Amino acid sequence: MGTAGEGRDASPPEEEFVVTPWEVRGRVDYEKLLRRFGARPLTQSEIALLEKYAGEVHPLIRRGFFYAHRDFDAIMRWHGEGRPWALYTGRGPSGPVHIGHMVPWILLKWLSDRFGVEAYFQLTDDEKFLDDPEMSLGEATRWAYENALDVIALGFARDRLHLVVDTEDIQLLYPVAVRVAKKLTWSAVRATFGFTDSTNVGLAFYPTLQIAVAYLPTELRGEATPVLIPCAIDQDPYFRLARDIAEPLGYPKPATLYSKFVMALTGESKMSASNPDSAIYTTDDEIAIRRKIMNAFTGGRPTAEEQRKYGGNPDVCPVYHYHVLFALDDASVERARQDCRAGALLCGECKLVLYRRIAEFLREHRKRREKARDRVDEYRVSVKFR
Repeated sequence: MGTAGEGRDASPPEEEFVVTPWEVRGRVDYEKLLRRFGARPLTQSEIALLEKYAGEVHPLIRRGFFYAHRDFDAIMRWHGEGRPWALYTGRGPSGPVHIGHMVPWILLKWLSDRFGVEAYFQLTDDEKFLDDPEMSLGEATRWAYENALDVIALGFARDRLHLVVDTEDIQLLYPVAVRVAKKLTWSAVRATFGFTDSTNVGLAFYPTLQIAVAYLPTELRGEATPVLIPCAIDQDPYFRLARDIAEPLGYPKPATLYSKFVMALTGESKMSASNPDSAIYTTDDEIAIRRKIMNAFTGGRPTAEEQRKYGGNPDVCPVYHYHVLFALDDASVERARQDCRAGALLCGECKLVLYRRIAEFLREHRKRREKARDRVDEYRVSVKFR
């Protein structure tokens, strides 16, 4: 999804962590972040409601990676009443896709399959152009198409995935966006995103477009069609605004399902595009994948002897974190956790298991990605709803 950037206020005083739509810094306390944003933790009763209607619970939810929400239970009940709803997430196309970007998309695809609902995927080339003084609009749009290949490669049903490229699909978005703009005050947008008098007017207007897609299914269907938005929790400010103005505009409030961040291989709370070694990209070859994983920070001890004697700390280990995301079964995740703590699993062994798992996943993903190269227009929302 989009981020705000140029012309923002100076950085706040140093804190133990910072999470905004444009920056994640420090070791994130996810419970404290919930209290700060006012979102709700995902409870076992709400997970049981998902299982009731989906027939199972996705590992990303079961293992606690998606951990917070706004009205997730309400949209499940809405589904139980047989009423229409849709899914929505997106990507700010500023460069190649890494695994951290794809994790919410994996859940998006699962939800679309399990519930048989349409998924709207926004590619915000406009916002990336406005935010980055070095990026041309043509470059941002080219990245939108490159990133779309990674979305399609996840295997969405053709009739359920609708790609929205902001600059090219503006005819669909603009009538909704201007109604959104009329309800949002400059003071509310400035306070939410930290804009200043030097912020360009494009960035100030941009949030209306990210909000507009949350209402687009209702517009296209001609009946109330709320969306569920699986995304990282740093996107919450956009959707707080969307929820605040939805009912006055005659739209249902969007629901959200928030994930934690995929840890950087260097140990920080979130991968950084400015440090290629902090993330594994879908375009990385197997030599690069192996190098990055084998050089990753871990929660282990300095020596094998100390590891066997004292054990490691999987809670701060990005290698273990990746196992949580990609292991096939819960038992193997728990076994890795316990073996790490007990010193029965050495970091080199754990890294090799992860390398094989990630390399296999990306090997197949890259094949599907290339096959998608001539099919992007088949998924374009403007083509489907012309």
